[in-house]
Amino acid sequence: MEIPARVGGKSEKGGEGKLKWWQLSLIGVGCTIGTGYFLGSGIGIFKTGPSFIIAFILAGLTAMIVSEILGKMFIQDPQEGSFRTYAKKAYGRWAGFSSGWVYWFSEMLIAGSQLTALSILTRFWFPYIPLWVLASIYATLGIIVVLIGTKGFERVENIFAVMKVAAIFMFIILAILILFGNFGGSVSDFTLPNSMDSLFANGVIGLWTSLIFGFYAFGGIEIMGILSMRLQNKNEVIKSTTVMLIILTSIYLISIFLASGFAAFDQFNAQESPFVIALAKYNLAFFPHVFIGGIIIAGFSTMAASLFAVTSMLLTMAEDGDAPKVFAKKGKLKVPPFALALTISVLILSIIISRLVPDRVYEYITTAAGLMLIYNWFFILVSFPKLLKATKFDHVKRFLAMFLILLAVSGTILDDTNRIGFFVSILFIVLVLIVILFMRKGKKKNQNVYPRGI
Repeated sequence: MEIPARVGGKSEKGGEGKLKWWQLSLIGVGCTIGTGYFLGSGIGIFKTGPSFIIAFILAGLTAMIVSEILGKMFIQDPQEGSFRTYAKKAYGRWAGFSSGWVYWFSEMLIAGSQLTALSILTRFWFPYIPLWVLASIYATLGIIVVLIGTKGFERVENIFAVMKVAAIFMFIILAILILFGNFGGSVSDFTLPNSMDSLFANGVIGLWTSLIFGFYAFGGIEIMGILSMRLQNKNEVIKSTTVMLIILTSIYLISIFLASGFAAFDQFNAQESPFVIALAKYNLAFFPHVFIGGIIIAGFSTMAASLFAVTSMLLTMAEDGDAPKVFAKKGKLKVPPFALALTISVLILSIIISRLVPDRVYEYITTAAGLMLIYNWFFILVSFPKLLKATKFDHVKRFLAMFLILLAVSGTILDDTNRIGFFVSILFIVLVLIVILFMRKGKKKNQNVYPRGI
């Protein structure tokens, strides 16, 4: 997922740089597609085979409902804090605090996930360099980009977003050409599932455990609520997000359908892009180099943008009193030094983890990041009826989306590898709750020391 620090290059106060609904849709597509899709979808196919398409359909449906509900709240009450502000208005400061920190941690995990994915992909050319060494190099480059804060970086981000979509279309076009007999292929190379066993490679449980990777590919739709502040006509936010999700889901389904038909499910893994695996046996010597190179460039932009986002969010939360004031202190750097220091510390932790468990680190981090993202989706769904009058159909959609989210969360408990990511996410939630309890205890203590009226 990619979050531009600022869209359009102009300030909101100046009234310039406004976006039309279709422009926001295209930005949303670029913001959502990340290495979680380019690499993580291979894990999903491995776990369940061609039925992974069902995981994308269910995740896309849930994303559609969440984005519609977020859009309705935005139309009624446009807020730059988006879901974090709505949670605070619906349930009080504890909810805004929780939503903000859960989102911060999910973004840090996404940055760590991208960092690991970039390192894994780079080993295509340098297979003997340890994962943690490559991760250290990319982390250093990412921090340098944050420190430089180049004005032209936002424009480059848009170019990178186009590269992501172009990479997917390149795969789709090449796959179709192979079906028509080009590059040494034929239509007989493509296998359609002809039984339940071939569709569900590991049964219904396999599909259940793969759901989180479908949801993770849609991680980023909640940021559309923040980007919606740039819209010329804010009433068009639902149309914009709906079109974005239709485009995104269509691209995902077509590419995953083609990839899963060209190779057996057990050939896919967390170390290679599923699209490279699918076309590996054909006369396409250029494809892996061009495709992986494009993903690495685009993936780096995603990681750098996430680092911008988490550092900026920490500053905002500190100014709102939801994080220690020290993170709002500004120094000679272009970014708050203490906020940047915390970001660097978490990146170092990701590198250490990649050193300790190099074979599974990507799956661990991706699972935890996906869970933290959809926890905030759940917050959006439960905040809605507190702030707006919901229709019966709104409630039906809300409960359906909440059921699918809980299904994806529970699926991670059934898988040995996913389970670690689940416990990481739960541990952070528990830490947030402990902090909230101390905050409430401190508030009550102050009320006792300074009673009202004194």
